[in-house]
Amino acid sequence: QVQLVESGGGLVQAGGSLRLSCAASGRTFSSYVMGWFRQALGKEREFVGTIRSGGTTIYTDSVKGRFTISRDNAKNTVYLQMNSLKPEDTAVYYCAARWILGSDFASTRGWNYWGQGTQVTVSS
Repeated sequence: QVQLVESGGGLVQAGGSLRLSCAASGRTFSSYVMGWFRQALGKEREFVGTIRSGGTTIYTDSVKGRFTISRDNAKNTVYLQMNSLKPEDTAVYYCAARWILGSDFASTRGWNYWGQGTQVTVSS
């Protein structure tokens, strides 16, 4: 069982930056594929990006060049650095974990564990 706890959300002006953290319990964190999703009000949860255990990353097109995912396996923590934020980035951001990066990584299906989410609001 893995428990995920996000932090770092808040209110920021457009063009600003935030760094989200996701702390994971368990001794096998380094083996997990970690992901970030977001859900805007009234919309479905959507994929933001993912990082494999070895550190390779994949991002959705709308955040490429602005968001960076990293992980510190010694601290059981994954990060989402968000720069050049836009009002359309406003959403609840969720951390997720899974054992294997399958072809369905951009879907919410197949992710075994989820955090409770943290709100990010970008004002114009």
